[in-house]
Amino acid sequence: MTKSHITPVGVYVTVFLALIALTIATTLISRIELGPFNFVVALTIAVIKASLVVWFFMHVNHSSSLTRLFVFAGLFWLAIMLVFVMSDYVSRTWLPGPRWL
Repeated sequence: MTKSHITPVGVYVTVFLALIALTIATTLISRIELGPFNFVVALTIAVIKASLVVWFFMHVNHSSSLTRLFVFAGLFWLAIMLVFVMSDYVSRTWLPGPRWL
């Protein structure tokens, strides 16, 4: 028998409003020139929004430990891929424009 959990509507409304606020923040921050930190800020907001969707709307917060393990394993693999891509990008000297490091 599986255990069921009923999430109150207020939680969904709060998460929805947080997602809307973060979308507005992304739009407003994109108009500010932050140099190389534009990418960092945009990616940080995107990770927060994706985490809210996965945690609440995909019900990972009420899932089994095995489901959580696979979610975190996927995030860990994504982090590895981002490190490889960014190390390749930073190591190229022939790219035009300002460098990050």
